[in-house]
Formats: sequence, C-alpha cells, structure tokens
Amino acid sequence: MEPAHTDAPFEDDRFIRESGVDARVAAIVAPVLDTIGMRLVRVRLSSQNGLTLQIMAERPDGSMTIEDCEEASNAISPALDVEDPIDRAYNLEMSSPGIDRPLVRAADFEAALGHIAKIETSVMVGGRKRFRGKIVETGADSIVLERDQVAEGEEAAQTIPYEAMAEAKLILTDELVREALAKDRKLRDERKKQKRAGGKAGPE
Repeated sequence: MEPAHTDAPFEDDRFIRESGVDARVAAIVAPVLDTIGMRLVRVRLSSQNGLTLQIMAERPDGSMTIEDCEEASNAISPALDVEDPIDRAYNLEMSSPGIDRPLVRAADFEAALGHIAKIETSVMVGGRKRFRGKIVETGADSIVLERDQVAEGEEAAQTIPYEAMAEAKLILTDELVREALAKDRKLRDERKKQKRAGGKAGPE
C-alpha cells in the first residue's frame, strides 16, 4: 500500500545531496517522484554516451522494478521538459539503486546494519576522510563504522556524523547478495498475494 500524500511542501530527507546542475534536477524530480509513491536516491549527470542524466529512485520498501522505472520516467520527463535545467541534449536513464547501493538517508544505514560500506567525508573525521568497514551501529545523527583496515595503535570503531558525509555506498559481498535476493523473493511473493487478493475482490 502506497503512502497517502498531502498538500504539505515536499521536504528532501536525504543528508547526502547533489550540487550544481544535479541539485537543480533533484529539486525538480524529487517532488514528482514523491507524488507517485517513490523517493529519489541520487541524480548524476555524466558524459557517458554523449550526455546521460541518471536518476536513481526506489519505492519506500527499497524495491524498483522495470515497470516502476518506466512509470517514474514518464512522470518526470514532462517536468524536466518544462523546467529545462540542462542546456544540452541528454539521454535520461532511470534506474534502481542496485545491491551495492548509495546510502543517502538514515534509514538506508539502518537497513544496511552489519554490512560493509565505503564512506567519504567532506571534512576530516578522526584524522581522515575515507573509511571502509562494517556498519555496527546507527543513530539519529551518526553511525559507528568498524574499520577493516586499521593501523597499529588505531581504534577500529569510528563514529561518523551524517552531516560530515559526502558519499557513502555499500560494498558488494556474498552476504549482501544473499540478503538482497531473499528480500526480493519476499517482496515478489507479497505482490503475488496482493494481486490474487485483488482479483478475488468485488461483488459476488
């Protein structure tokens, strides 16, 4: 069941956001995605295949099917045509976050608890800006990462505030793949049950 939408102003709850043209695109597409029960993960404009605008989105449960991508693309294309934030021709690429997904919300880190992530910060944290390790704790304002490469005398556990993060993403591991496949099977089964229940609904 998709969340109900109100007339309240849209608020982007991501703490890792874009800059420049990417930010202008994000400001256009995020509210549109919200109206169809999806949420923006990331916008990235690259020179791949000429000029490609990649928009990554997902359902609140973390899923994003091919049909969802088509629905999202059809919804945001008119808004992009009207606002015209990019002054050159480009290819629009709608995609899901994938298994080794970017982490942009506190909820993403909560869902990734126990998995390995790579994080870059915009400021020095504990004397460094690059981290890799297992997410062992999440809070309202920060996470604790247990680093997997620690020099002698260094503490393995590092607290990293959300507001200091510039980029974060999961590292592909066998455990992560197994968990993602199990989650996907569960979601597919739930959707099949919902479709069967919907087919039986109606007057006798």
